[in-house]
Amino acid sequence: MAFLHDMRFRAYFYQFAAIAFVIFAGWTMFSTASGNLAKQNIATGFDFLARPAGFVITEAAIAFEPTDTVGRAILVGVANTIKVSLLAAVFGTLLGLGVGIARMSRNPLLARLALLYVELLRNVPLLLYLFLWYSLIILILPPVKQALNLLPGVYLSNSGLVVPAAVVQSGGAALLACLLGGIIAAALIRRVSTKKRVATGQPNHGGLFALAALLAPVLLLWFSGSLAVDWDFPTAGKFRLTGGLHVRPEFVALLFGLALSVSANVAEIVRAGIEAVNKGQWEASSALGLSRGKTMRLVVLPQALRIIIPPLTNTYLTVFKNSSLAIAIGYPDLVMVSNTVMNQTGQAIETIAIFMGVYLALSIAISLVMNWYNAHVALRER
Repeated sequence: MAFLHDMRFRAYFYQFAAIAFVIFAGWTMFSTASGNLAKQNIATGFDFLARPAGFVITEAAIAFEPTDTVGRAILVGVANTIKVSLLAAVFGTLLGLGVGIARMSRNPLLARLALLYVELLRNVPLLLYLFLWYSLIILILPPVKQALNLLPGVYLSNSGLVVPAAVVQSGGAALLACLLGGIIAAALIRRVSTKKRVATGQPNHGGLFALAALLAPVLLLWFSGSLAVDWDFPTAGKFRLTGGLHVRPEFVALLFGLALSVSANVAEIVRAGIEAVNKGQWEASSALGLSRGKTMRLVVLPQALRIIIPPLTNTYLTVFKNSSLAIAIGYPDLVMVSNTVMNQTGQAIETIAIFMGVYLALSIAISLVMNWYNAHVALRER
């Protein structure tokens, strides 16, 4: 029985026992629920995913018709959730970075305005702000009959913003391949140029070469005539706008609310990361003749990034979970679509299990990506 005193064996054994207990508990609850539902003649299982959906989704990130399956409808909800959450994370991070730096400004007015911005957004529930933005859009903008014609083919009303839409007639696969190849080439060029600049201390315009590598494949595809793009311009009817790309007020209100909420949290994370960098770094950079802007960009922020990344992960996880508030203003995210499916099929347990699993998978994916990046930028001992 000497193996019982092996720490590694005991560690694996306890993990195995914990996993086995969770599986047993989950199976027991599932079996009990299935038995109780069967006694009440309530259908169970996931066969309902293959049935026709029979309902309309007002905004879909991927193509959807009421004749498509319930599984396709749930996939549309997932795509809508990912779309608005990713955009909110990107815009919120960029805005939060600027606000966080403004919090450190020597200008007292700018610093206090940034502080007011952060406090207003962090101390009021996000749901109330979603109601506010949505109400402002509906009340301030004119109805569809009196839609504002901002530019040729661009209309704005309380039903949303309508702009011309680009429709790829041919060469779509080649366009995706060119974009992917350009991104990979730009990343490699940027990495090599950064290493060379660090080694020599001389600028080498790596950013311009990376941008050229990113755009060159698409431009070559366009000039070769292999890519055919048609434009769908909206037209104003008596009661509605037809054609074009319709950006609905529900999406705008949700994106606006989530992005501002993220920006306030990111601003405080950035401020804390900058303040954690030793003040001697500022003094040393100043002694070398670097301006305050270059010191922030080249010296302080790269060091603060190692402190910023871990709490930033939690912020990104929160924005994906907060997107479930979209149901309050009518945006068809995963939760809203799932609720419609539950009302039509009556299979609540399976539907709830699906969108819980989706949120769990998204959260794990975000954590893995951010943990990889955190390990990539972390200091390594020599």
